Amino acid sequence: MLPIDGLTLDRSTTLLTALDQMNRTGRGVLLLVDGSGRFQRTITDGDLRRLLLAGHPLATSLDALPQIASVTVAPDASLTTVVQAMDARKVDQVPALDNDGIPVGLWLRREIPQPILLSTPHLSEFEEGYVADAFRTNWIAPLGPNVDAFETELAAKVGAKHAAAVSSGTAAIHLALRVLGVGHGDVVFCSSLTFIATANPILYQGATPVFIDSEPESWNMSPKALRRAFRDAEREGRFPRAVVVVNLYGQSADMDALRAICDEYGVPIVEDAAESLGATYKNRPSGNFGSIGIYSFNGNKIITTSGGGMLVSDDAALIEQARFLSTQARDPAPHYQHSVVGYNYRMSNILAGVGRGQLRVLDERVASRRAVFQRYAEALADVPGLHFMPEPAWSRSTRWLTTCTIDPRIMGLSRLQFVERLGAERIEARAVWKPMHLQPMFVECPYFSHSPTSVSDGLFEHGFCLPSGSNLTPMQQERVIESVRRIARDAGARSGVRMAG
Repeated sequence: MLPIDGLTLDRSTTLLTALDQMNRTGRGVLLLVDGSGRFQRTITDGDLRRLLLAGHPLATSLDALPQIASVTVAPDASLTTVVQAMDARKVDQVPALDNDGIPVGLWLRREIPQPILLSTPHLSEFEEGYVADAFRTNWIAPLGPNVDAFETELAAKVGAKHAAAVSSGTAAIHLALRVLGVGHGDVVFCSSLTFIATANPILYQGATPVFIDSEPESWNMSPKALRRAFRDAEREGRFPRAVVVVNLYGQSADMDALRAICDEYGVPIVEDAAESLGATYKNRPSGNFGSIGIYSFNGNKIITTSGGGMLVSDDAALIEQARFLSTQARDPAPHYQHSVVGYNYRMSNILAGVGRGQLRVLDERVASRRAVFQRYAEALADVPGLHFMPEPAWSRSTRWLTTCTIDPRIMGLSRLQFVERLGAERIEARAVWKPMHLQPMFVECPYFSHSPTSVSDGLFEHGFCLPSGSNLTPMQQERVIESVRRIARDAGARSGVRMAG
């Protein structure tokens, strides 16, 4: 908010003086006040020009201006409130008035900082060349040289033998379940703390999900809870057809422990690495520990193809079957013949070109997001009640999103209140995923918790994500940090908790 020094005048002011004042202040707006200093209306350079065009001489007083009801805000109005007020009246300036109606500041649209978003696409210098090749060669339909090359290059990057590019991460999970034989009436164990796209494909196949809690060390699937789920399945004599393990927010689950349990029962793993491309588990690339791994290239991911996904596996037969199903399951016949249900899931050659360019800067993007996390962790280390997602010794996370929890007993604010206050400052923050077992559509599904107290419930109640894009500028991040500290400080002042600095 700008100071109002030199911006106020009253109705006795002449048009000539107002024009000179407008020129000297350079704000493009003045504030008309009465004899007691109370606000009456805004005056723009357009208002002054209209007086001149109407034939008023320069000696005319501002009494000639019509009475209007200008939009105003309170001094403590949030940036979101200010912008909403401007948009509602289609103006670019809003004065802030105290309780007596006296202007104490001025908001100009051009001075209001832009919104800081959670995670935006970050293009490099390489995508354009691959896409241009697709246009030059007329390969603009699904499939093509970029698709083939993207599959080969990504498989090599993550240490997998085979890969199939598809239209989304959701499609990749669906195909993975299909080729593993998941069908109607089957059971699939699935991480509960995840995005809905992990669980929906289970329903596509007519199967029933059984949800598994997180463990506190990594926030990912709890081996302890998984063991309990298998023991229960053993008692019932109904084992899962597959286990879907999610690598949350760029961090691998404890795959050795989980795989040992699944191997004991002969159940394959689908590793949902949608959020963890570029992460490692015990120095091996994330997404390459199950029978099938999947990645997502949605617009908010580490790298993007606008929308897309990939399956990887060391089993050539699984990938070939997924590729066959993704192209409408067309039989090898001299005409259009189909013996099984297929899908239109293949990736476009144009988007694969984007993916190839993005893949070349994957390591840089991971380094950038880890640096963003480190700056947050250092700058906010002294905020009482604020804790960051841990990184176990066996994991190197991408820090796709910098994720925190707050203790409302210490902070004096709930997670919901904290996120709302950041939003009021035009800073996008999001709650941690709502666990699947708490979703209305899955309320009847079984759930196995890590301990008597559900870990994922607590993470959802108290966890949130800060802006974390690899193209987040230091100035933007400093604004986020200052806002977090101010919100925490104000909340602490009310609750009696002091914060250093």
